[in-house]
Amino acid sequence: MNNSQAMLGRIWQALGGPANYVAKVRETGEGSLSSAFAVTDFATASTAAAGLALAEFSSACGAPGADVTVDRRLSSLWFSKSIRPLGWSLPPQWDSVAGDYEARDGWIRLHTNAPHHRKAALTVLGVEEDRARVAAAVIRWSAADLESAIVAANGCAAQMRSLDDWRMHPQAVAVSAEPLVGKASTGPRQTSGATFRRERPLAGVRVLDLTRVLAGPVATRFLAGYGAEVLRIDPPGWDEPAVLPEVTLGKRRARLDLRTPQDRGTFEALIARADVLVHGYRSDALAGLGYDANRIDKISPGLVDVALDAYGWSGPWAGRRGFDSLVQMSTGLAERGMRLSGGAKPTPLPVQALDYGTGCLMAAAALRGLTGRTLSGHGVRARASLARTAAFLAEYQTEFREGGLTPEADADLSGAVEETSWGPAHRLKPPVSVSGAPMAWTLPAGPLGDSPAVFAP
Repeated sequence: MNNSQAMLGRIWQALGGPANYVAKVRETGEGSLSSAFAVTDFATASTAAAGLALAEFSSACGAPGADVTVDRRLSSLWFSKSIRPLGWSLPPQWDSVAGDYEARDGWIRLHTNAPHHRKAALTVLGVEEDRARVAAAVIRWSAADLESAIVAANGCAAQMRSLDDWRMHPQAVAVSAEPLVGKASTGPRQTSGATFRRERPLAGVRVLDLTRVLAGPVATRFLAGYGAEVLRIDPPGWDEPAVLPEVTLGKRRARLDLRTPQDRGTFEALIARADVLVHGYRSDALAGLGYDANRIDKISPGLVDVALDAYGWSGPWAGRRGFDSLVQMSTGLAERGMRLSGGAKPTPLPVQALDYGTGCLMAAAALRGLTGRTLSGHGVRARASLARTAAFLAEYQTEFREGGLTPEADADLSGAVEETSWGPAHRLKPPVSVSGAPMAWTLPAGPLGDSPAVFAP
């Protein structure tokens, strides 16, 4: 049994899936991304788990048993970017300040893509938005003190720790006790408008998407690829231009201000009609708006509720702001990469595997929840975190390998042209196939807030 098969078995068990389903998966493709961890095996296994969950849902709806084929090469590529612009360029991934900086006693990463996070970091450092000035200010701090100061100012930063240092941290101890995917059954289901069709298994399934960069949008993109009606909701003023061409594929996008009575009423009407709610706010943020789990259950009994947190659902850092690149620094992944590669700077995973892998886990959890609701009549509440995913991946260490994947070729791309709001583009071929149900999207990628906040009648 190779790493990807072992990983898939553990992931599927964590999702509560029937053990005999794992045999339905066939793996194709060759190569591995260069990393200190088994990233390609993880990409393959987590992608396969989402495909298996779709096959199981199809079977629960009365379709003949479906087989799943996952391509390890395409899975690796999808864990980076799936879109290839034709005649235009993607926005830069990072702003002028974000990145790794050398502190007085080690390394720290600042995540400043959002204006309010950038302001918090610059205010703590007492400098203007200039990379050289930021570096000169950071070197005067200890990494731990600067991390604490920026987090206290509602910013985002992470000190680079080793795997051993992280294992002794109280947050790591708490996260290690959490399941890879936490699940709980909820009340009886509401009536769904979904009508099963073999070729589009999720047609009619309504998904309310309250997620941001990057794991949550990956999960809802997967659901949209099999026919789900995904409506993404963002607050006024929020934007994430660097990733929108990648993750808004297949979705409609609206804005609501949950501080206003009118928009709260609209939001509650959407929850009441949704089959699946996927949210990626901090663990206490939605509750702070008056929508804790009990309130959501009352509005929409039997909902499949899937949520993401960065650093875990328990422990002293539960609720801390975080992103993939920060969690890699905190949990020791970047430090081990630096050590094994012989580099002088933090060496993260070659792709944002925590985001993309956790997104696949969330999609699988949503699909397993729909299956459970179909069979038992009850909804499901599922929880995942980037830190718990990091702990899982950290168990699969490798020697640092170079040149594992052959260069991308035209054969890796779908032949269709997607007319995005920014211009035409190709996409990679889907990384997973479920027999009888091709992965395809009917809506191109586009900007936030260009749709009304309504589900289809």
